[in-house]
Amino acid sequence: MTYRTQITAASVLLTLALPAQAQSGYQVETLAEGLDRPWGMAFLPDRNDLIITLRGGEVVLWDEAEGITPLSGAPEVVASGQGGLLDIAAAPDFVESGLVYMTWAGAAEGGTTPMIGRARLDRAAGALVDLDILHVVQPALESGAHFGSRIVFQDGHLFAGFGDRGSKDFSPSHISQDLRSENGSVIRLTLEGDIPPDNPFVEQPDAAGAIWSYGHRNIQAMTVHPETGDIWLAEHGEAGGDEVNIVERGGNFGWPLASFGITYRGGEEFAPPHQPGDGFVAPVYHWPAGREAHNPPSGMVFYTGDAFPDWQGHLLLGNLFHRYLGLYAETEGTLTPRQRLLEDAGWRIRDVAVGPEDGFLYVLADGEDVPLLRLRPQ
Repeated sequence: MTYRTQITAASVLLTLALPAQAQSGYQVETLAEGLDRPWGMAFLPDRNDLIITLRGGEVVLWDEAEGITPLSGAPEVVASGQGGLLDIAAAPDFVESGLVYMTWAGAAEGGTTPMIGRARLDRAAGALVDLDILHVVQPALESGAHFGSRIVFQDGHLFAGFGDRGSKDFSPSHISQDLRSENGSVIRLTLEGDIPPDNPFVEQPDAAGAIWSYGHRNIQAMTVHPETGDIWLAEHGEAGGDEVNIVERGGNFGWPLASFGITYRGGEEFAPPHQPGDGFVAPVYHWPAGREAHNPPSGMVFYTGDAFPDWQGHLLLGNLFHRYLGLYAETEGTLTPRQRLLEDAGWRIRDVAVGPEDGFLYVLADGEDVPLLRLRPQ
């Protein structure tokens, strides 16, 4: 794979400095081009460079001086359908351990399934070494859809969110409502991959002890609120009805028994919407139903930098179908749309991160031969 990088001020591409963006107070730099289906990225705190996953199974580093550098040692993935190499995150003790955690779709008895593993970054060797598979989501299925997945760290634990694998059984026995299945759930593990004894369903017979919350459709984004410490996630709905949720211990988020979406064929109401007393945790924000209203979310992060002071505390959330990076004001768990960044640029947005040193926004486009972008003040 050959990557085209922009690494000096003179070579920055400002082709996106459209009038609307200039008025919005930001400009866009292209940091690298030629990325093939990037999916996840994370800043590494020892040098504040980015580690990036490509869904086909490659891991690369980006920094300002060297551009893109491929790494060896990525896990073996099944890169078909929506599967492949997915999320990546630096361990909370990365400076000491050099560990990064990853999720990917892998082969297992019964089909394919999401896996969680970790490896140590050896910069001198340009490799990920000592790969260790920590958790294999059960059960594996013959499906290439709805793997999820995203990972975050909170309170010394690892949280990972997964999709329902595209199950079409929309009855109460749906896989996301079955506590024996880790599909369609958020799981909570120790950093070594063990199941904590205080997880909500550890003592429940015929329940997967790793589950923290369930009733999810297809989790595509997770982040930790910088003030409350709550875990926020975004997931795809059925023909619209996409949701932003705040994760609750033991919470049932309703899929497919409560939904704001409609059927893909015919446009009928898919299920009753969330309502008080139905036993399901309602989203803090949802988009309307309908294919044109479909706002499938991707990566998200709360803005905590200094470069854009007016955005402080706002949620940034990628959009795949309508191709923009959404900026939402957040107040006590409610979201208000404020601005569409990168609208009219034509890119599906896959992931977003805040630069820990500069406070700029780093954005991964989605698809083949796509760029890594940086938004900085105008």
